Amino acid sequence: MKDEFFKVVTPNAVFSHIERFATVSTEAVDLQSALGRIICKDIVADENLPGFDRAVMDGFAVSAASTFGASAANPAYLTLKGHVSMGEPPQFRIKPGEAAGIATGGMLPLGADSVVMKEHAEMVDDTTLEVHRPVAPGSNMVGHDEDFKKGELVLTCGTRLRSQELGLLAALGILEVPVYKKPLVGIISTGDEVVPVDRRPRPGCIRDVNTYTLAGLVAEYGGIPKTLGLVPDSMPAICEALRNAVKSCDMVLLSGGSSVGARDFTIGAIESLDDARVLVHGIGMRPGKPTILAQAGSVPVWGVPGQVASAMIVFSVIIRPFLEIIAGLSRHALWCRKKVSARLARNVPSVNGRVDYVRVRLFEKDGSLWAGPVFGKSGLLNTMTGSDGIIEVAANIEGLVAGEQVEVSLF
Repeated sequence: MKDEFFKVVTPNAVFSHIERFATVSTEAVDLQSALGRIICKDIVADENLPGFDRAVMDGFAVSAASTFGASAANPAYLTLKGHVSMGEPPQFRIKPGEAAGIATGGMLPLGADSVVMKEHAEMVDDTTLEVHRPVAPGSNMVGHDEDFKKGELVLTCGTRLRSQELGLLAALGILEVPVYKKPLVGIISTGDEVVPVDRRPRPGCIRDVNTYTLAGLVAEYGGIPKTLGLVPDSMPAICEALRNAVKSCDMVLLSGGSSVGARDFTIGAIESLDDARVLVHGIGMRPGKPTILAQAGSVPVWGVPGQVASAMIVFSVIIRPFLEIIAGLSRHALWCRKKVSARLARNVPSVNGRVDYVRVRLFEKDGSLWAGPVFGKSGLLNTMTGSDGIIEVAANIEGLVAGEQVEVSLF
């Protein structure tokens, strides 16, 4: 067999075959088991969140107009109407010139549209409050529908559920979550020189490393590895192993036998399968050039290099997107990785002397990756579910300027 057998294609040409393979079927799981799963339908809020006007600071609920012009030299004096009990709707309303004590998370009384922080006010006597700083309407509180509005699309099909999405589902009272099943990925190692890991290799043999590295990668990226054992360099043995794997799995990884050699039976074994065709045999990458992609019915079958480093690189760069797409992951999420470099879409102010962590959402524009800051109050879930990661603003600078290159740590 000669090098001309390879018809090397680019990685992008390999990715063009993703559309050939359908996503796996669906199931419902309980909320506590949903971390890392991919939802299989859009989630729409059936109620407002948080559902009531809510304080995000300890202090005093007021009508902001009652504090206009207040200062340390000329404080505003308000009458204390009472205190808000946690977990209970207030049984009174706030009129101009009145205030009510409130803790973080408390429900604002009718008539109140803001909260004065307790640090900016003090009691003169049992019923008189002295306010030293004005507040604007909406200060130190979130409105009843400020997080999410009833009828709003809050999660889209194909979203991988992180801890913040679980919090959102919990806030909406969703205990049973519709998700895609995890793809079952069969892993076959081939080669007369490969021995089980519990056996000492004789000269010229190696332990079966690829089964375990590939199984770990499959599990890490959302699949269920099904290890199918070692298969010798024998056409009948490889054919039988492949036939059994294709019948029971959503994807198959055949490790070894993808390089050119006298004992390479992978192509012949694949072509012996019913309704099978080789899509790719050779990718213009190093390492990983002899990688094979075939389709057997609806199942992607990969011939992965036997060298462990090559196998892992091929999986991480080439196979992973296929696994995640058949697992139901959205196209948007494919390029969201642990850390990426992006250009900042707008200025980010900061205070010298502290480290700021700013949430950002990634988007593509004119062929470049951009990071758009997601500003919002700390009590809002949507600043987390609407973000792909965070950027760090160091303590010794006073902000970042639009257009700067930043490193985004991805959730």
